[in-house]
Parts: sequence; structure tokens; C-alpha cells
Amino acid sequence: MKALIFAAGLGSRFKPITNKIPKALVKVDGKTLLQFNIERLIQFGVNDIVINVHHYSNQIIEFLKYHNFFNVNIQISDESGLLLDTGGGLKKAANMLKGGEPILLQNVDIYSDIDYNKMLKQHNNSGALATLAVQNRESSRYLMFNGNNQLSGWIDTKTNEQIVTRPNNSTKNMAFCGVHIVSPKILDMLPDKNVFGIIEIYLELSKTQTISGYLHNNNYWFDVGSPEKLEKLEQFLHLKKK
Repeated sequence: MKALIFAAGLGSRFKPITNKIPKALVKVDGKTLLQFNIERLIQFGVNDIVINVHHYSNQIIEFLKYHNFFNVNIQISDESGLLLDTGGGLKKAANMLKGGEPILLQNVDIYSDIDYNKMLKQHNNSGALATLAVQNRESSRYLMFNGNNQLSGWIDTKTNEQIVTRPNNSTKNMAFCGVHIVSPKILDMLPDKNVFGIIEIYLELSKTQTISGYLHNNNYWFDVGSPEKLEKLEQFLHLKKK
């Protein structure tokens, strides 16, 4: 399995910290978010990693050089000129990710103990084009899955905006967790544009392709996208050590 870590974001919710450093280099429990996620990938046998960069990209590259690229094959997808969002980021990095292996996509500001091997096994057994890690937790936006665990829509509970791609009377709303595994075939299905989100592509493809959910309610998971959320994670890790 190969991997792409999305580390190009501006980290707007992390200001003023990200006025001087990229979000990827924010530290948790003595390690940067980037290091934590790289080491977890290596732990699961992933040795081909692409990292997209934009905000303070030079700091991320210098950090990787300092750590000798963690002794694995790490490539940089440089978005310094234009931030491309997740879908556009995947498209730009496509040539580095092509091959016969599934690709794990991971937001850099996710801190979790999701078992990538279990998720990969489900992905391979299901034959899905993409498998999205989801939880049954409170959120303002949900992905909708039908009884066959197929992505069938999206809903924003604040605005009541809704997109239905597979009409079904029985659906369950699940919160997306920023970790997904895709077949390399998806690289040839991306649209002819540069800037776009990956979720909009999943929704469009779900009309004809199987996009499935991987439920991981029993794992811990944190979105470390703001100082407040970082503090919650640090409190959790402190209690976990006791």
C-alpha cells in the first residue's frame, strides 16, 4: 500500500500558531503531527509516502531532510503556487502514486489508532473503489450509507443541504474521519480541473461505483484542527498514560 498525507492546508483554525509554522509541524506529546502519521504508516508497512505541501512548505521539507526522510521513500507534491484541495491534491500527486497497490489518504491533522491493515482487508474484500473511515459520532455534516454500506449521499445538518446519489428509504448517517483507502483506478476517474474536494468526487462516483464505509467506533480518533482540539487530545493522552 502507498500513502498520501494531505499536509498542504493553511491551518487557519490554528492561528496564531500557524502564522509561523505549518499545521503539519504542530507538536503533540513531543512529536509533530507529521511525524506521528509517518511513523504510523511505517508501522503498518507503508514505505512509499507522498506528502503534499503549500503553507510554509520549506519548513516541512527541511524537517523531512533533518529526519533523513524517516529512511523510507518520501516524495513531495509541491502545491506552493496554488492550494488544490484534497481532490486536486490527489490528482497532482497521481504520477507518484500510480501502480497496482491501493492508496491510503490521510489528513495530517488526524490523530488516531485506526488499524490500517483491518481497513485495507475490508477494502480488498469488498472490491470497493474507495473505503472511507467513518464513526457514529456527532457532526454537522454526514455521509449517508445505505443498507449495503454503500455511499448514497451527504447532508449538512446546519443548512439542511442534502445530496442523494443512491435513492434509498433506509440510510444511516456517519461522520467521515479523514482517512480513506482508494483503488489506483480512481486516479483515471478524476475530473478535468485542478481545484476540487475529494468528497464531491466520491459522491459523483457513488452513483455508479461502490464507495463503502469502514466503521471504527472502537478506535480513538481526534481531529487536531484547532488549539482547543489539540488541548483535548493532550488531556486524553495524559490520562491514557496513567
